[in-house]
Amino acid sequence: MEVFDILVKVAQLLLGLSILVGVHELGHMLAAKKFGMRVEKFSIGFPPKIASIIRGETEYSIGAIPLGGFVKISGMVDESLDTKNLDKEPQPWEFRAKPAWQRLIVMLGGIIVNVCVGILIYIFVTWIYGEKYLPTAEVNKRGIVAYELGQKIGLKTGDKIVAINSKPFDDFESTYSETLLSDNSSFTVERDGKTIQIPVPNDLLDQIASKNEGKRFIDALTPYEVETVKEGTGAAQAGLKPGDKIRMINGVSTEYFHQLQQELQKNKNKEVALTLDRKGTIITTKGKVNEEGLLGFGPKFLLKDSTRQYSFFAAIPRGTYVSFKIVADQIKALSKIFKRELSASNSLGSFLTIGNAYGGTWIWERFWKMTGTLSMILAFMNLLPIPALDGGHVMFLTYEMVTRRKPSDKVLENAQKVGMVLLLVLMVFALGNDIYRNILR
Repeated sequence: MEVFDILVKVAQLLLGLSILVGVHELGHMLAAKKFGMRVEKFSIGFPPKIASIIRGETEYSIGAIPLGGFVKISGMVDESLDTKNLDKEPQPWEFRAKPAWQRLIVMLGGIIVNVCVGILIYIFVTWIYGEKYLPTAEVNKRGIVAYELGQKIGLKTGDKIVAINSKPFDDFESTYSETLLSDNSSFTVERDGKTIQIPVPNDLLDQIASKNEGKRFIDALTPYEVETVKEGTGAAQAGLKPGDKIRMINGVSTEYFHQLQQELQKNKNKEVALTLDRKGTIITTKGKVNEEGLLGFGPKFLLKDSTRQYSFFAAIPRGTYVSFKIVADQIKALSKIFKRELSASNSLGSFLTIGNAYGGTWIWERFWKMTGTLSMILAFMNLLPIPALDGGHVMFLTYEMVTRRKPSDKVLENAQKVGMVLLLVLMVFALGNDIYRNILR
């Protein structure tokens, strides 16, 4: 099953990247052709080529390394570093022969298309699936569970969070999204009949990431029951059935799911005594916990989610807002890195992080949300003024348009080389982070 999960993650990652790279490079190509530039190559994936076809002046190909793509435009200094014809007079069909404003549109073409695709995906996802959320009122029937970092900032299990930054909120997810990337945030908490303020440290996200706990500094106190039982596991051995509620393990209360997890982790590779509530009847039995701290059943969580439904026309502004909020969150995260409130080693990830985000089960709603998110992030990252990225070309073209002085081809070539080295270093750094976080730690 684990191998199957990995294959599903890889398949989703490759499909998502192929869609996004394809439309990004298509944006460059269509703009270039519109202005009469010769497009020599259009590739999804990097060489060696698996398949190719020539149509008109352009070779369309699929590369064996499916982690990117490229468009080769005549007369342009790009990642191919093909400069053999740059010492000749510019030809009318070359990139370098066109006005700066046309070249600028070509370089922005991929970014513009990625933004449009991200917005469209979120419009249709919002319209088709709506927005599922966990209401704060539902959580506050029981309160929260505070994990180690939650306790460190002053929260306690059983607290009821009633406001963020002194404002009431409906979606429990806001306890993460409205605080971890913001500055000087606070919770208003009800505890033992009193209302208290809990400040949120600006570096809380970094502390969470350093512990490799995702966003789990708090969670909702979550009752649960057995939904499915896997054959050949401790759960099957104990005779668990769908609908059973595990009330105790070895005499310790496990009414809530975090309590169950804690007790199972304490008893890895041990047989435990289980007290079950089966439709009001108390049953005692025994089952073996495996080496991962699992009994072998699928839980059903008993908190009641809600869904906001949108008409197609209502989904347009909502999907657009959600798309641009992704970019705003990226800017906030980058700001925290520069302010040293979030370390790069805890925030940068590679294809392993993206694959894990897609998940080991193919759920179309999640797939499209993740692909829409990546489309907006790809647009944002490509706009950064780094040579070898679209933003680097935009930076030089903007300079040319303002000063009316075009940088020499040699300057562009050297900048491209520096940018490629920088990107390679960042990619190795991000991959190393992922290997350490997911495999070595």
